Amino acid sequence: MDKQIRRRQQPSDIGFGEDLHPILRHIYASRGITKQEQLDQALTVMLAPKQLLGIEQAADILIAAIDNKQRIIIVGDFDADGATSTALMMQGLGLLGSANHDFIVPNRFEYGYGLTPEISDLAKQAGADVIVTVDNGISCYEGVERAKQHGCTVVITDHHLPGAKLPPADAIVNPNQKGCNFASKALAGVGVAFYLMLMMRQRMRETDYFAEHNLSEPNLAVLLDLVALGTVADVVSLDQNNRILVAQGLKRIRAGATRPGIEALIEVAGKNQQKLHASDFGFGLGPRLNAAGRLDDMSLGIKCLLADDMYQARVIAAQLDDLNKERRQIEQGMQIEAEQILQKLNFAQDNLPGALALYQDDWHQGVIGIVAGRIKEKYHRPTVVFAQGDEGTIKGSARSIPGLHIRDLLEYMDSQHPGLIAKFGGHAMAAGLTIGEQDFIRFQQLFSQYAAEKLSDDLLQGVVLSDGELPSSYLNLNFAELLKQAGPWGQNFPEPVFDNTFTVVQQRIVGDKHLKLVVQLGDLVIDAIAFNVDLSQWPNHQCQSLHMAYKLDINEFRGRQTVQLMVEHLQAL
Repeated sequence: MDKQIRRRQQPSDIGFGEDLHPILRHIYASRGITKQEQLDQALTVMLAPKQLLGIEQAADILIAAIDNKQRIIIVGDFDADGATSTALMMQGLGLLGSANHDFIVPNRFEYGYGLTPEISDLAKQAGADVIVTVDNGISCYEGVERAKQHGCTVVITDHHLPGAKLPPADAIVNPNQKGCNFASKALAGVGVAFYLMLMMRQRMRETDYFAEHNLSEPNLAVLLDLVALGTVADVVSLDQNNRILVAQGLKRIRAGATRPGIEALIEVAGKNQQKLHASDFGFGLGPRLNAAGRLDDMSLGIKCLLADDMYQARVIAAQLDDLNKERRQIEQGMQIEAEQILQKLNFAQDNLPGALALYQDDWHQGVIGIVAGRIKEKYHRPTVVFAQGDEGTIKGSARSIPGLHIRDLLEYMDSQHPGLIAKFGGHAMAAGLTIGEQDFIRFQQLFSQYAAEKLSDDLLQGVVLSDGELPSSYLNLNFAELLKQAGPWGQNFPEPVFDNTFTVVQQRIVGDKHLKLVVQLGDLVIDAIAFNVDLSQWPNHQCQSLHMAYKLDINEFRGRQTVQLMVEHLQAL
């Protein structure tokens, strides 16, 4: 879909010190930063664990379980946040003195998401006295009930939005539960798990537990590499608290203070560990970790993160890399088929419905979320992609656009049409749901109708937000590096994008559909690359100049660094 380049409003930047670069001042101000203190990334500025409702109760339960040598079973999730949360809890409990804990991650194809009754049965068979959920649990009422019937104590740690009825757990730690005053509602599941470890250490410190049990007090900063990876990979909002967690984790990784599993993932992703950036988590490490949960079993990803030595980590990382390549092939095929369905429905760019729901009975359940994201990006419409589930059901993965809270929309649809949606859960921008296969056409129509009612024409217009023009004198390595270090950038704290009008010097297609450009601004000639262009429009040899929105990137080849423009949007003039 054709997009518009729109420049961000420039609020006042008088709250910053004079030593900060003037362009950075504008960038920060336009992202809601009003004073220099909000840029502080020291661990001492982090929000205190005690602010999380239920966290002291949860910590006390786990400390008592360790003290009484009870068996703790961690129930994780099958995405990168779930994998990092599970690995963090496994290592963290060990550091705090537990010698009797293990994990279960539901296989997405056998059990579906979260602490289901069947997973509670498996946990009990594994000898669970205490079940701890990470990155799930807040909507698992029946699973918690079953665990309680088995005589298990249940601690839920989650960050997903709760429904009207909370499960009957012994303790719930979730910044989004009603009555929780924790200021950062954007903590990822791995962030919640990390805070619980901090609270346990604090309670142990207060009661002289370490001295009494002849334990040395652990440095829980060793877990920050996992927190950083899971936080970025889960695409949660990078508010100040999350930026601190990500920045501190990155700092440790760059300094070599990380685990073999993360080092091995960095290697197979072809990244430079000393110069790793937050975006490398999202586009390099996260997808390889996610591939295990999408196509196989996330236990493989967790084993990579928990590997003790580089040899073992490299073997598993290579397997994850292979799975990711397979995932890409499946995804590309599904995306082509999804486009063909849209063409058969005769949806032109100017008459797209308010939202898109697509289903084909041979689509891969593990990849529907990525395909939904791709279709959403291309057409700028909320999108749900379904694959076959169990016993006449289909499972959907939804992705939304700014201005439409997708979980709230599903909740509204559920209230208006009881029984249409069997179950659902999620966030503002992403959700999962299950419906009956026979209800797909009805769901498709209602989803489009209700989304259209909530979305104005302005919200349905794709927009690339720019931080303004850059003089050619700033298109250099020093300024590109300054921008990289000014992050971490991510969700709701986006990496700077600029726009200029360039003269086209050269253009050609590389790979399947990437446009390699050489462009000129003033006296400066510079390389640019646009990924996945429309081959019916590009290359365009009539185009002498173009308006381009871009990010400044540093390209490293054979030890030589050059500045390259990563094109977000381009328009022939």
